[in-house]
Amino acid sequence: PDQRWPVRTVPVCINTVQFPLPSAARCYKLGEAIGRAVEAWPSDTKVLVLGTGGLSHQLDGERAGHINKDFDLRFMDSLIGDDPKWATQFSINELVRQAGTQGIELLMWLAARGALTGKVRELHRNYHIPISNTAAGLMLLENR
Repeated sequence: PDQRWPVRTVPVCINTVQFPLPSAARCYKLGEAIGRAVEAWPSDTKVLVLGTGGLSHQLDGERAGHINKDFDLRFMDSLIGDDPKWATQFSINELVRQAGTQGIELLMWLAARGALTGKVRELHRNYHIPISNTAAGLMLLENR
């Protein structure tokens, strides 16, 4: 963006397409590093961290249409609970089994959560399974 753009942006891209994929733990640690960098910024600037990507879904193959609502809700709960690293216990293969091949996009959610401090406050949450067979969610979290 040019100088008139009101928000400074640092895009962080995580591979969720081509193997080998980064582990969930590695993505969370990336988020922690981003969080430390933000905290070290010399001014008192508000920072918005966005983690984008779908929740459980698989668009093709034998499991096309796969959605795991229970896993999605447990994952979302973990991000605000006492164990935000809950999903890091799973291998990539196990996450794909639980969330579908495209559901691995939750790695971006983990990186965003890692950028926040230990305790967060949930300001908003929405979970939706539209007709497109892609579980979608939105969470707005704030450091405590």
